[in-house]
Amino acid sequence: MNASDDIDMRHEVEVELIALVAAMAESQPVALTVRQGTALPSGPFELGHRSLQEGLRGWVRQQTGHPLGYIEQLYTFADRDRIANGQTRRTISISYLGLTHDDGAERKQDWRGWYSYFPWEDHRSEPPPVIGHTILPQLQAWAENGGAVARETRWHRTALAFGFDGRPWNEELVLQRYELLYEAGLVAEALRGHGGGHEAPLPGWEMLADHRRILATGIARLRTKIKYRPVVFELMPPEFTLLQLQRTVEALAGRLVHKQNFRRLIEQQELVEETGQTTAETGGRPAKLFRFRPAVLVERTAAGTKLPIARA
Repeated sequence: MNASDDIDMRHEVEVELIALVAAMAESQPVALTVRQGTALPSGPFELGHRSLQEGLRGWVRQQTGHPLGYIEQLYTFADRDRIANGQTRRTISISYLGLTHDDGAERKQDWRGWYSYFPWEDHRSEPPPVIGHTILPQLQAWAENGGAVARETRWHRTALAFGFDGRPWNEELVLQRYELLYEAGLVAEALRGHGGGHEAPLPGWEMLADHRRILATGIARLRTKIKYRPVVFELMPPEFTLLQLQRTVEALAGRLVHKQNFRRLIEQQELVEETGQTTAETGGRPAKLFRFRPAVLVERTAAGTKLPIARA
């Protein structure tokens, strides 16, 4: 390779903009997708784009028809192993997290449930059976395949990520769990380009490139963020009951929260105010309707509610 070839290789870089847009639909957290749910909206950053955010908004609008509201930069992915087979160009993906309220007006958009991609992450009713029946034995076998030091390290990571050996389940470790399963060869994305002889991948929809890793990163960010900032209001209708608010937080976290503690924290931090109206849609006696206080809507950096998670 001569000097000019070396310079060309250094410049074989493409910048991609990618959006994880989250919403709530029928008590389930969903993500806006394209290509029949196999990818997140994305496109290259072009010279004509005034800014990264303008470029991202343009691609999302073009591919889904959905206008973006609140967005924040999520993470930049630039690992060398992201290069697809047969390609010499390196892709740097700048990802953004967007939150929106889905009122059902645009059903043509392809919203897919988070937990169809990560069925081991929803613990609202009980630990998903796939963890004990499939993930635990396969990760145990993977851990045992290493040397003495590797076995101990692998099992320690496994127990910490999935709450084995008496450790608590940490809902924020979404990315660590996915990357552990990827390393163990248990998700479909890890099996690409390999021949036979591998275990069948775990349940969970596959995505193109590393879009499922990006989705895991966004879910982890949001699960962490709802504990210290009131970003959940971006996903709520203008008026809601406290039960609807609680159910939204639980759906995002994949965990139940303590009802009395949750309401006490909401009141203490003065996040909401009564509208003076009620609704009978809850099925029981009329429930009070609330809205977020104007100060919360303006001061988006205000402290949010901590999740009083109900431990087993």
